[in-house]
Amino acid sequence: MAASTSPPAAAAAAAAAWAFAVATCVKLLLVPTYRSTDFDVHRYWLALTHALPARQWYTDTSSQWTLDYPPFFAYFSRLLSLPAPLVDATLVSVPVPDSPPFAHLLYLRLTVAFSDLLLLGSVLLLARDARRRQRPFLALALVLWSPALLAVDHVHFQYNGFLMGLLLLSLYFLEQGWDLAGGMVFASLLCSKHLFLVAAPVYFMYLFRHYCCGRGVVKGLGRLVLMGAGVAAVFAAAFAPFVYYGQIQQLFSRLFPFGRGLCHAYWAPNFWVFYIIFDKILAFLLRRLGFNIAIPEASFTGGLVGDSSPFAVLPKVTPITTFLMVILAMTPCLVKAFSNPQPKHIIRWVSYACTCGFMFGWHVHEKASLHFTIPLALIAMDNLHDARHYFFLSIVSCYSLFPLLFENQEYLIKVMLLLTYAALMWVGFTSHFAANSDQEGKKVNRSGSTVKKNSFIGWIGLSYLLGIAAIELWSQVFHHLVLGDRLPFLPLIMVSFYCGVGMMYSWLWQLVYIVRHT
Repeated sequence: MAASTSPPAAAAAAAAAWAFAVATCVKLLLVPTYRSTDFDVHRYWLALTHALPARQWYTDTSSQWTLDYPPFFAYFSRLLSLPAPLVDATLVSVPVPDSPPFAHLLYLRLTVAFSDLLLLGSVLLLARDARRRQRPFLALALVLWSPALLAVDHVHFQYNGFLMGLLLLSLYFLEQGWDLAGGMVFASLLCSKHLFLVAAPVYFMYLFRHYCCGRGVVKGLGRLVLMGAGVAAVFAAAFAPFVYYGQIQQLFSRLFPFGRGLCHAYWAPNFWVFYIIFDKILAFLLRRLGFNIAIPEASFTGGLVGDSSPFAVLPKVTPITTFLMVILAMTPCLVKAFSNPQPKHIIRWVSYACTCGFMFGWHVHEKASLHFTIPLALIAMDNLHDARHYFFLSIVSCYSLFPLLFENQEYLIKVMLLLTYAALMWVGFTSHFAANSDQEGKKVNRSGSTVKKNSFIGWIGLSYLLGIAAIELWSQVFHHLVLGDRLPFLPLIMVSFYCGVGMMYSWLWQLVYIVRHT
């Protein structure tokens, strides 16, 4: 039996619940805001899973919004659909209405806010973690008040809070040493959204060494079988019905549509931005030198989801190439997880794995930056270096999502969310490390003024962040004044490229830190 919650832990839990309540009020205010086509996707999945039997979920083609998430998310949609007829019967009818009434919008917005309770539960558990020092309230608030999560889930419209709750719950179990529970919750996450597969190699290495090895051959083999049986049971619960229906091949073709191309319509700020731009620069220079280089019309910049046009000069990138690059980038972390599997490092390792998938993966969505920025918030106050890194990364990540909210009515909202969060971090981090530089082994400068002034992030970091303001000023004002309607995709390219520089720095910083300190 776990010990009863200590007074400090209870206070942290109460503070986290208060932070969640504040975030919920903001979510309610965002109900009437812009919604992307993801709203139509999830509205259709709600109706699909309610109106049709499970054997038709992955074969139905009556809408362009075909179900392409794993079965547990389909079951989740089915669960959310159960009270829907009490609100409006057309919410769960197929086909869905072309123009949804406000009741549909309100219901789906509330389901997103309701599903965030899982995120709150995971944060509360992490707040009362008895096996490590108490997490500061600010670290928990950084998760619950994430402007990127608010923008993606409660404006753009997705269910990342629910999914991140599963991930954090799994990480909590691993930190506590409850490896079997952690592995099974992670398996449940994979059966809810398969894009978290990128973290599976770290989970495998860590669980194999920490849970199975070093306990004698017989006991280790028994634990390996137990872990395998637990994970297999989770996958069986998700996929067995569709194996029975003979639809497993159809299901997997929905989950892994490699024909969509290397990049999303809006380029995620990762390594491939530089590869594409370098290809275009080479093609331009070679044509100026007299070489007959064919440049595909609107290659990668047409704003379309689909198989991208071939590169003009550089070799075409294939899915297997991106897979190998992700594994190669992740290798130092895998070695660390295998050679020295300590629970205190698991959040950092899993975050790094998700970063590798974001930086080098195939058809990466810009929203996938949530997969590593949210967990990293939990360790942002472990030391001053982590605080500086998270301050920088969270701003870059959030700004990279700005193009998702492109309507005028949301502009002030997204700017204020980011500026408020940045101010919260600046005041919270500088105050914490100035006042507690000698506590809990913090190896920081003992001068409070050093922490409070520009050296908190350094002049290079500050200059880079000021560059974001310059990019935004060009995109919102000067692009139209200078170029008019020409090169409409240029502001998106500038945001992707500039944020890509920051993301590459974050990836390298995490890699160096893991190699040196874990």
